[in-house]
Amino acid sequence: MKLVTAFLKLIRWPNLVFIALTQVMFFYCIALPALQTASLKSVLSSKMLMLLAISYVLIAAGGNIINDYFDLNIDKINKPQKVIVEKYISRRWVIIWHLLVSVVAVLMSVYISYKTKIIWIAVAAFFCVVLLFLYSVSLKKKFLVGNILVSALTAWVIMIVSLIEFSTFSHTSSTDIFALRKIMRLGILYTCFAFIISLIREVVKDMEDVEGDRKYNCTTMPIVWGLNAAKVFVAVWLIVLIAALVILQLYAFTFGWWISIIYAVVLIILPLLFIFKKLFAAQSPQQFHSLSSIIKLTMFTGIVSMLFFYF
Repeated sequence: MKLVTAFLKLIRWPNLVFIALTQVMFFYCIALPALQTASLKSVLSSKMLMLLAISYVLIAAGGNIINDYFDLNIDKINKPQKVIVEKYISRRWVIIWHLLVSVVAVLMSVYISYKTKIIWIAVAAFFCVVLLFLYSVSLKKKFLVGNILVSALTAWVIMIVSLIEFSTFSHTSSTDIFALRKIMRLGILYTCFAFIISLIREVVKDMEDVEGDRKYNCTTMPIVWGLNAAKVFVAVWLIVLIAALVILQLYAFTFGWWISIIYAVVLIILPLLFIFKKLFAAQSPQQFHSLSSIIKLTMFTGIVSMLFFYF
């Protein structure tokens, strides 16, 4: 039982559930209703959607596994109580599990490409696996490169669903092309939200892990620029995100979408303001970890807002 628990911690199962939930919600709450309004059939059947979600869950799981493999020494300093590799699972088995889940993920994407006749789905999955491996090996230690890569891959989880639907019907003769553009617009909207808030969280996590990162010659933003400059960087993106969300609520106000406005203000905007307030006072790894957890929760509430497009 301890081994199973350790493996679930290694793959970070709550994050994997979040990935699957994000893709499923975007499809059923935004893409499918828009297509049905235009009397268009989705290229993704329920089976293909589930396979797509599982493949990206496996890609992310493989990325988490290999990341802990290469981060073992750093993690022994930053979070010794959470170390799984060697303590519960041998390094050899960590590599085997990484290869297994990554290969299965790519093969599933190849099958989806074959069934949908969209070749780039398999190509994208392969590149995601490669990029996550390169991130774990070296890119995460580079100034801002690793942060941007992880944020982009997080956002890609949403974007791929909208691109699959839009690319199939991009040359349609349907007069209701508006529905397809709606999928793309909302896809870009949620993709940008996911990218920015992920970037914010990645830099905050670097602040939390600065001690171990410095010892192993990582060039993360808090180390290169210093803690205060990194906080300013995060603060700027928080302001950008909050401003964008406020503008969206003003747009929603013109349609009288009161419930969605209240939801966004209480569960997304106010938590972001709280993070902004606490950011500059934070100094210890525990305080940065707390901020990281709140950011993650805010990302979740932001994604769950897709439900309003369904109802």
